[in-house]
Amino acid sequence: MAKTDPYAALRFKEFNIFLLVRFVLVFGWSMQFIVIEWEVYSLTKDPLSLGVIGLMEIIPAFTMALFAGHIVDQKEKRNLLALCIAAFSIISFGLFLLTWPIIVSDWSTQTILYSIYALVFFGGFLRSFFGPTIFSLVALIVPKKVYPNAATWNSSTWQMASVLGPAFGGFFIGWIGVHWSLCIIFGLVVLSFLILLQIKRKPILNPKIGEPVIESLKEGVRFVFKTKAILGAMTLDMVAVLFGGAIALLPIFAQDILKVGSEGFGVLRAAPAVGAFLTMLITAYIPISKNAGMKLLAAIFGFGLSIIVFGLSSIFWVSVLALFFSGVTDGVSMVIRQTILQIKTPDHMRGRVSSVNSMFVGSSNELGAFESGVTAKLMGTVTAVVFGGTMTLITVITTGIVSPSFRKLDLTKDLEEHNKD
Repeated sequence: MAKTDPYAALRFKEFNIFLLVRFVLVFGWSMQFIVIEWEVYSLTKDPLSLGVIGLMEIIPAFTMALFAGHIVDQKEKRNLLALCIAAFSIISFGLFLLTWPIIVSDWSTQTILYSIYALVFFGGFLRSFFGPTIFSLVALIVPKKVYPNAATWNSSTWQMASVLGPAFGGFFIGWIGVHWSLCIIFGLVVLSFLILLQIKRKPILNPKIGEPVIESLKEGVRFVFKTKAILGAMTLDMVAVLFGGAIALLPIFAQDILKVGSEGFGVLRAAPAVGAFLTMLITAYIPISKNAGMKLLAAIFGFGLSIIVFGLSSIFWVSVLALFFSGVTDGVSMVIRQTILQIKTPDHMRGRVSSVNSMFVGSSNELGAFESGVTAKLMGTVTAVVFGGTMTLITVITTGIVSPSFRKLDLTKDLEEHNKD
């Protein structure tokens, strides 16, 4: 298979099925998150309530992450993912019921709010299993020599779905309302489960089945902290996501600052998806392994600049353009980071390494939402967004200065070794 083949991973049937599952699942999950954000803010008109949504998901996702990684490394991946999706469908159906006037007409606003938070909390518990399971499964579907190409398509699919989902969520809120939007989400979750069954069960590659939990967790954490490339990529992205969480405040921008309603809200959420799609096309054809460290630093720096511009803008099309470039830069960052993780992680440790990554980066999305909600409450919405973007820039500059080894990171040799396998 040619090294320069931009469709190398797509030539494997199960990988195409996997991408479809991931797109549908992430589309539904992210659409659900934004619909619930809209509903909660509509109920409370309090920016802090948006932060609480993130907090409710981060607590179980963070605390369960390492234990989930241990279980993933011990279990068969296809069936474990199917079990997670089935549990997720229960959450989606529960949210559908909580927005049905027939059921909650006699409930107080506080009761509805707390019930939503409870289901989001359960979703955070499930999410601690989703990341490690998906990360481990994709490595069992394609050979090592196409990992970088698989990472490109995998990351771009996630990026597109994670922004297109909320974008359509914004449109659906205006078209059919919150309640029926959640009904569509439930249908998408069920669809992803049915598609997943087209992938065959995979072998368990961990030679230490039955290993004590504590020893297993220690091994995973030690590996991450001694592998500088992985640790650097995780840390950089964690801080960028933590302080660049302006997306969590989009309901406020749409309703109170730009005054564009739910339709404009959908456009704002769609803008990064267009940038992510462009990233997918470019990174599939242009290798990112050479000078990966500098490319990652540049991408996150560009992301921080985009967030600052968005925060300062009071013009709708400027805001859309800023979010478009945030999607481009975030997409590049994601592809490089996933390539580093796939190449540097041994097969038998993928669940645990991905769990540590979720603690660093994945959970930062929700923690970033909480940080944005708190800072918006204390500083004001615009100041909070500009502050977050500025902290991202400071982090990139500091990392580039104090870590020359990461700045010089190049994955070319690693890829050459995989191509020999």
